[in-house]
Amino acid sequence: MRADRSKTVFMRGCGDLGTGVALALVAAGYRVLVIERPRPTTLRRQVALSTAAIEGRVTVGGVEAVHAETLDAIDEALAAGQVPVWTRGEAALGGRYRPDAIVDARLRGLAEPSLDKAEAPVVIALGPGYVAGRHCHYVIETNRGPSLGAVLERGQAEPHTGVPGTVAGEAARRILRSPVAGVFTGIRGLGELVEAGEVVGTVDGVPVRARLSGMIRGLLLDGHAVPAGKKVGDVDPRGADAPLSEPSDKSAAIGAGVLEALRRGEGGGRAGA
Repeated sequence: MRADRSKTVFMRGCGDLGTGVALALVAAGYRVLVIERPRPTTLRRQVALSTAAIEGRVTVGGVEAVHAETLDAIDEALAAGQVPVWTRGEAALGGRYRPDAIVDARLRGLAEPSLDKAEAPVVIALGPGYVAGRHCHYVIETNRGPSLGAVLERGQAEPHTGVPGTVAGEAARRILRSPVAGVFTGIRGLGELVEAGEVVGTVDGVPVRARLSGMIRGLLLDGHAVPAGKKVGDVDPRGADAPLSEPSDKSAAIGAGVLEALRRGEGGGRAGA
């Protein structure tokens, strides 16, 4: 599938999973405009185009994203084949761009299913909470397993399990969680090697400790308020061999699912149209 370069996709959120979608869209010939928070909550920032909101620009998988602070800067980035990241809110775009499709990659459907399938010719959501045929035309399955990346034309994706995929025999212990409600502050950084029991950060002064030895592959930005038990990072037990800067196979599968949904939608077979 190869898109007309005049077709524009709005991506709401572009963390590590959303970045897999953006890479697939760019490779297929779409223009991608990311709408992101000024301070994203992305954990795996090394493989997320949302990082451009903080650092000004970032390259992942050969695709460069730039923080666009004006509408003209968006135009310049799109003309250069880059992905502009806009942090001033969708309303501030002022109707200058009419998306051919919207992909909601915020993974906030369970908390806030604020999506309307009338917003664009094709509206796609990632993960549970959104209902295909009601909030959007298609939902993409995000849980690992045989259905990962599946395109749903009716109903919802599977509930999040809260447990990541198994790596080197470890799953639940990989996750760093907030011990209390409060504001997160990192002590160690992405890509650093830590030992089990080592303090990686704090939440209102209460330590967040690694539960196993390995490399810090994901970590929340300083200053974000979190509830108790919230995921604030993850440790990869492979240590120095962990693929810190490589997009995951999971994100690629989700990206392939979005392309399939677009193929169906652009072919006139939109679910719930």
